[in-house]
Amino acid sequence: MYRNKRIALVIPAHNEEKLILATLDNVPGLVDRIYVIDDASTDGTALCVRERAVVDPRVCLLQHAHNRGPGGAIITGYKQTLVDDYDIVVVIGGDNQMPLDQICDFLDPLVNGAADYTKGNRFMRRRYAFANVPGIMPKTRLIGNAIISALTKVASGYYKIVDVVDGYTAINLDALEAIDWDQAWHGYGYPMDFLIRLNAYGFRVKDISRRAIYLPGERQSQIKGLRYALRVSPMLARGFLWRLWNKYVLWNFHPLVFFYFSGLGLTLLGLLGGLWLIYEQLTGVGVSGPRAVLDAMLLIMGTQFLLFAMMFDMQESLDLLPMDRRTGDRSTRLDKG
Repeated sequence: MYRNKRIALVIPAHNEEKLILATLDNVPGLVDRIYVIDDASTDGTALCVRERAVVDPRVCLLQHAHNRGPGGAIITGYKQTLVDDYDIVVVIGGDNQMPLDQICDFLDPLVNGAADYTKGNRFMRRRYAFANVPGIMPKTRLIGNAIISALTKVASGYYKIVDVVDGYTAINLDALEAIDWDQAWHGYGYPMDFLIRLNAYGFRVKDISRRAIYLPGERQSQIKGLRYALRVSPMLARGFLWRLWNKYVLWNFHPLVFFYFSGLGLTLLGLLGGLWLIYEQLTGVGVSGPRAVLDAMLLIMGTQFLLFAMMFDMQESLDLLPMDRRTGDRSTRLDKG
């Protein structure tokens, strides 16, 4: 129990035999229930959790017969917490790389009614991003994270949210009950899909500055820069279109959808037209001045429409960010408590 709120902790675990017990050792007493979701592990993860449940009655093991991915494991935990009626659900990994001594930082904005969903941000403070204990965040990870964050900002509409891949999160009961989790993404990339759905439903999201922990000799995140970005891009594109349809057409109407689709159409025509002009120039056909000007106008107009759409989308999502008590600005930064 924390400030009269029942707290559940969801831990997705796939082959975490080495680190799951260390993770459970660090769970503070304010957590009322610990759900470990064994995502079809082939090692001794389930056995370790069962042994811990004997000495810690808060621990509950949920098992998947087939691997569903980390998002699928978290969704299983979410659904169980809804059945068991918990007020707030925190999610961490089973690899002992998320600082549970900072859990109150994630809970306070939800308890205070300042946010509906909090997520870790390892880059809000430079000392957290580059002076971690015991390891230092690999710089190659920063590049991949930046690419994915940029794509997710557009797809989700949360333009001021950073470190979108971080899996250290907390969510309140209102958001848990509203979202259709059966339609959510189950594999890697689930944090971005969750953000898209939270924005479509109008929930407030807040970044929480946290330490990044990388244990020497242990496997790190699945993020591999550009390759990972290419893997999740189709999911982000589908989520982006789903969000536009539901948020700005089906549930409410906003003209920014015209800017988005006009911008995408004109830009695509301009790019295809430009490639065709280059082909004709290289094959000796030649390119007339009016055709070149027309193609340039398509590209310019398409880009302008897209920028206008992004600006409107950003303004619409500002209300979904906590307000800084000191400045009155909508921001990811908010005084603790």
